[in-house]
Amino acid sequence: MIYSWTPNALCEIVRGILKRQESNMVLILVAAEKELSSKDLPNFHIQYTGVGKINAAIKTLEIIKDYSPTQIINYGTAGSLNKKLEGLVEVTKFFQRDMDASPLGFKIGQTPFDDIQEIVFGTSGYSCGTGDSFVTSTPKLKTDLVDMEAYAIAKICYLNDIKFRCFKYISDNADGDANTDWVKNISRGKKQFIKKMRDLETD
Repeated sequence: MIYSWTPNALCEIVRGILKRQESNMVLILVAAEKELSSKDLPNFHIQYTGVGKINAAIKTLEIIKDYSPTQIINYGTAGSLNKKLEGLVEVTKFFQRDMDASPLGFKIGQTPFDDIQEIVFGTSGYSCGTGDSFVTSTPKLKTDLVDMEAYAIAKICYLNDIKFRCFKYISDNADGDANTDWVKNISRGKKQFIKKMRDLETD
């Protein structure tokens, strides 16, 4: 049997093949290019969310729609509330630290009338409290780390049954020196994350 393909039909076939290939890629979400450049890991698909929970949520939904990934990895810097932690760590428990409906009788971090509060992807990692503020003093909700995007990404992955991993480089101690420490340490974390991803490639 001889098939006659039109140019449009061939284009659709190629798009479908590329789409399936991309869906098997590990997609890395980072808040800002300053934290990790796409040139740093050319074998991975890196996307930038922008800073904060809303931007992270919007971008995560966009890449799920466009690429249908089976796994999303979030990398970024974070402040540590656990003074024993340093370097690159994996986060597996996620909370929304700036959700405060306590005047209504809810716990700090508990979203009213939402069954999903603590999000867990595994048991061996650390906890992270996400909020739309750069932390320079101890927040009401106690976690190992604090950041501004991870909870939003984790919740969307959880709701869509997508495998999720999160690596954070501890850039500061979420105290009065946090802003200057973050600027000083941001490039150091990138090197450790690049090594981690290259190790995962060879596993």
